[in-house]
Amino acid sequence: MTEFLLQIDGKEVKARSGMTVLEAAQSAGIAIPTLCHHEKLAPFGGCRLCIVEARGQGWTKLVVSCVHPVEEELVIKTRSEKIDRIRRGLLELLLAHAPHAPVLVEMAREYGADKDRFEPGASFCIHCGLCVRYCAEVKKKNAIGFIDRGIRKEISFIPEIASQECDDCKECFPLCPTSYLQAAYVLTQSLAFPSKS
Repeated sequence: MTEFLLQIDGKEVKARSGMTVLEAAQSAGIAIPTLCHHEKLAPFGGCRLCIVEARGQGWTKLVVSCVHPVEEELVIKTRSEKIDRIRRGLLELLLAHAPHAPVLVEMAREYGADKDRFEPGASFCIHCGLCVRYCAEVKKKNAIGFIDRGIRKEISFIPEIASQECDDCKECFPLCPTSYLQAAYVLTQSLAFPSKS
């Protein structure tokens, strides 16, 4: 496996081929915010909060660090006025769905995000996908999935599978940054498999 150096926030960081920018930063103790990343799951790039500025040979662009691969002589900037403005806007959109989620409130404080900038959303789900991906990739049960798409996209437990698998598992519950997942499960349980409740 090839090893090479890149620069993150002025610090020289050793990385291996196959790593993402986020993994390289974490290995050097450099914090980059993220909501949809989990070390046991394939990179997803859903929340976009881990956006950074990358400069290579002859180019500079914004990249999502949890999916962007490291490369030789890459120069990364994790904070700037532009990056902070983008993160603030993303947080304000997420806060419209989950204004009291502790992790979002803490990030909002750091980036100066206004939780009242957008009209409240109908759902507390922020579509990080952690629950869906954990159930599919780690547990191999597929008891929860995304339904619909775009602004109507939601997570949903699959009653036939969830009624058999979820009571003894619930490993995905602590992953949810908004606690929406537990409420969705209780609702599914009471409506779709009431004999189990």
